[in-house]
Amino acid sequence: MNIYEIPRYNRPGIRLQRKGAKYLSDSELLAIVLGRGNKNENAIDMSHRILKRQNFHRLANLELDELKKLVDTDVKALKISAMFEIFRRTNKLQKKGFKQKITNAEDVFNHFSDELTNAKQEHFMALYLDTKNQIIKENLISKGTLNSSLVHPREVFNLAVKISANSLILVHNHPSGDPTPSKEDEVVTKNLINAGEILGISILDHIVIGNNEFVSLREKGVI
Repeated sequence: MNIYEIPRYNRPGIRLQRKGAKYLSDSELLAIVLGRGNKNENAIDMSHRILKRQNFHRLANLELDELKKLVDTDVKALKISAMFEIFRRTNKLQKKGFKQKITNAEDVFNHFSDELTNAKQEHFMALYLDTKNQIIKENLISKGTLNSSLVHPREVFNLAVKISANSLILVHNHPSGDPTPSKEDEVVTKNLINAGEILGISILDHIVIGNNEFVSLREKGVI
């Protein structure tokens, strides 16, 4: 059925205008994002098919090439990807994880949780701070299984020196969902602490993010 064969008052866009977004189903909301279907299915049917295979939680973590397999064009895949990135940024604002001053480990977790909680690979990040613990910059240091050969002090402190960072906080995720630090996590942390002492740049903490939870190596006594 073509979308124009649906009575006008029942089309998702019209219902959204008349009643508001909260009255639309998941499929209808996704159909509005997609905009149109193809010669084989309208946007609503396409949305039903997509959500039968992947719920919103799983859909949010698909790569562009995986999204394109569910839809028929790059444009639709890009729209879905952009939609979920907007969600992540909005969530960060609502959690106040966006605030520029870091006061505790939870602030760091809130800053990175939407980005790292469901990541399929380990991401090792550095958060660079000034003398007031305000964020100057964040940087992806490495991607993949964390070990001391991948995370070289040069990669961590090169940017810190360039931007005159006073201190930094290390952050990485465990795709398994368990944030318990490994022995390698502790080794990497101690190596970077030693390097930072030579440069006069303190490492305040190392946060390991799991499935909506985190562990602070400072709170564990490693730092």
